[in-house]
Amino acid sequence: MSKQAQHWEKTRALLFITLAIWAVFSMGIFLFGAEMNEVGGPFGYPLTYWFTCQGSLGIFVILIFWFANRQEKIDEEFGFSEKGGD
Repeated sequence: MSKQAQHWEKTRALLFITLAIWAVFSMGIFLFGAEMNEVGGPFGYPLTYWFTCQGSLGIFVILIFWFANRQEKIDEEFGFSEKGGD
């Protein structure tokens, strides 16, 4: 298998993992949130709404940095890094 094909395999696997995490935190909260709607959150909003808005955004920011870090490591492993020593 060529170096580019191996790089693409690892990149694609990382992409699928990232999309799975994104799906859980963007849609999964709604599936199990109906029970939490009775609990009041800050400023009178239902707790589900609060977790979805605040928690998901925090997770998405963390996910962006995690993905970029992992992708950079994959790129360095196969010699495709954008960090130039020039």
